[in-house]
Amino acid sequence: MSDASLNRQGIYRSAFVRRIARALDAMPHPLVACEISSSYVAAAHWRRGTFGLDDSAVVALPLGALKPSAVESNLADAGVVREAVKAVLHDVGARNAPVALLVPDAVIRVFVLHFDMFPRTQAEAIPMLRWRLKKSVPFESDETLISYMRQAPRDEGVDIVTALARLRIIKEYESLVEATSNNPGVVMSSTLATLPLMDDSRAMMLARVSGAMLTTAIAREGILCGYRCTELPAELDKLEPRALLDEIFPVAAYYQDAWSEGIRGVRLSGFGSRLEEFRVPLEAELGCPVSGLLSAAQREGRLSSDTRKLAEQELDCLIGWSMNRGA
Repeated sequence: MSDASLNRQGIYRSAFVRRIARALDAMPHPLVACEISSSYVAAAHWRRGTFGLDDSAVVALPLGALKPSAVESNLADAGVVREAVKAVLHDVGARNAPVALLVPDAVIRVFVLHFDMFPRTQAEAIPMLRWRLKKSVPFESDETLISYMRQAPRDEGVDIVTALARLRIIKEYESLVEATSNNPGVVMSSTLATLPLMDDSRAMMLARVSGAMLTTAIAREGILCGYRCTELPAELDKLEPRALLDEIFPVAAYYQDAWSEGIRGVRLSGFGSRLEEFRVPLEAELGCPVSGLLSAAQREGRLSSDTRKLAEQELDCLIGWSMNRGA
């Protein structure tokens, strides 16, 4: 959200989605970003003006300390997570500053909805979206935060990128930053922050693993064409390539049906030392090039010298956020 104390309609006010919408107002872009995942907390601080990386920090979380969910409390061990957030923000020199808070994908539900006509005013749009998605959200409408952005449609009408989250879950994450004397200036999901790392001049799929969750997204020329976040059927070290293909294929098939073309490439993130085990069979099955997200970004010249430090730690979310900086 663009300001936690003002209006909770900005969960997805990212530069990526602004490029989709083309005509949105400028958003705040804090110089400090903090990613909270199920296995670590990381932060980065960029320099004002040049936006070069000033400092970064990472603290590992013990297994089970944070359990991402859209419905239930995420802070299984609130004290441990709070101390990790405090430590990384202290280490990067964040003092009374707005912070971009990048949360697990499981916390925020994302939909790409098509409408023949869509209201121009928020007062009319929000009730329509609540009605459209009332069966897709496992909590009451008065607990739901909704953010939406227009994007170019695949045919007549209008496509709306819509994000929903439960108010009390978002407050849990905000409280972690507020306890450090900083304030959450922007809240968004980690994969949406990561997407600018991809070259989406052609239809490109990102398959990103974080903890027990897999997020699959397809972007094409600044348009979010598909998005799906699911729980993996097994832990990554036991996951078979066929099981991964079964998870990502529905998004690829949807794109092919909706856009009358196939995806042109796949980028993998979060696979660690098993990347090559998944890359080869996926490339054979999907019939398009498959590579690691960060290695592809490096090859394409999309990583600056500043962000290579983050790349070495596989902090693609923070790199993506830095590329989001109001461009």
